[in-house]
Amino acid sequence: MPYFNPEIETASRETLHDLQSQRLRAMVRNCYDNVPFYKRKFDEAGIKPEDIQSIDDLTRLPFTVKQDLRDNYPYGLFAVGRDKLVRIHASSGTTGKQTVVGYTQEDLDHWAEGAARAIVAAGGTKEDFIHVSYGYGLFTGGLGLHDGANMLGATVIPVSSGNTNRQVQILQDFQSDILCCTPSYAMFIGETLREKGIGPDEIPLRAGIFGAEAWSEEMRREIEKALGIKAYDIYGLSEIAGPGVSYECAEQTGMHVCEDYFYPEIIDPDTLEPLPDGEYGELVFTCIGKEALPLIRYRTRDISCLTRETCSCGRTLVKMKKPHGRSDDMLIIRGVNVFPSQVEYVILQQGCEPNYQILVERQDNLDTMTVLIEMSEQMFSDEISEIAAHEKRISSAMLSILGVGARVRLVEPHALPRSEGKAVRVIDKRNI
Repeated sequence: MPYFNPEIETASRETLHDLQSQRLRAMVRNCYDNVPFYKRKFDEAGIKPEDIQSIDDLTRLPFTVKQDLRDNYPYGLFAVGRDKLVRIHASSGTTGKQTVVGYTQEDLDHWAEGAARAIVAAGGTKEDFIHVSYGYGLFTGGLGLHDGANMLGATVIPVSSGNTNRQVQILQDFQSDILCCTPSYAMFIGETLREKGIGPDEIPLRAGIFGAEAWSEEMRREIEKALGIKAYDIYGLSEIAGPGVSYECAEQTGMHVCEDYFYPEIIDPDTLEPLPDGEYGELVFTCIGKEALPLIRYRTRDISCLTRETCSCGRTLVKMKKPHGRSDDMLIIRGVNVFPSQVEYVILQQGCEPNYQILVERQDNLDTMTVLIEMSEQMFSDEISEIAAHEKRISSAMLSILGVGARVRLVEPHALPRSEGKAVRVIDKRNI
């Protein structure tokens, strides 16, 4: 079984515990001495760095949330001087100020190793050509997989996103082995192949590494069918590190967390108490392997669970389940909690392709949810009465699965916007 770093990826729990404890102690001291925000929070809680001796003491430490980064914009949470920084990344800033993340060279090396582990777990080798269609720039996706492929010794094709016809030509002509992009863009590439009359057996791809947005098992199967590959999940977030925080192996029953750098917890988002393995709650990370921005107990808002069951791949690193959604992406429709991933599940279960958009409005003080779904070419050719029957069937399934009614509108093929990065699935027009 191939590994990038077998010493860590197959380490005993005792070895990992000792390493995590050692790195946590160093991180806490770094935060207390160099980040005024953390010194103040420690002092308010009556905690000194010497009180934290083991990873088991982690729950004594305060949480960090995204607003803390915005309140300390741009560099207030950095633990090193500007002279030690080698790269800056930032979130898209769609709500409020951007969250700014800095890296030392060691930070970049650790991040690249996580991405390299992911590539190897997906069957990648140094002989492969890695086609990177994540965006390059302040977004962490493109450069993260790029550096991981470099560390592995593979050949990078830094295509970035956009110009999908050109992407298809490069996939064919450059003999790309592994595709890295968002799952929605992978679907778009597959759709473009189909429109061009190019079968999945006419491109050499054998695997894809997809992340940066939630996607379902049904969508995985659609991508695998469209591209003729095995599709692997990868997880990251800009505040912690880009793609490579965790990754799937061939077993695909969760993503192995690089817990030697990013220590995970699951908490109850309401009580903030830790939850045992196997229970779903909010995913929290502590950056025990970062110098520049060593966040303590960062609340990701992603809903997941952890498992330490033995994996057939031989890796001993804890696994996190594919996030079910985000607590801050959750829609409350007439008192019912609805995640976009649940809507996608119904759409795919009903035989539709995952090109959809959720429109939420408030009419006469009542929440309404409309789901726009693109028809397949076959459905588009149906009679109006048959299309209405399809809409009614999907709407009934929504009510059954979600517990709340939704109006379903089938729209013509290509009516909804395509995304070269993260797909915009929800438009909430309520003033709440």
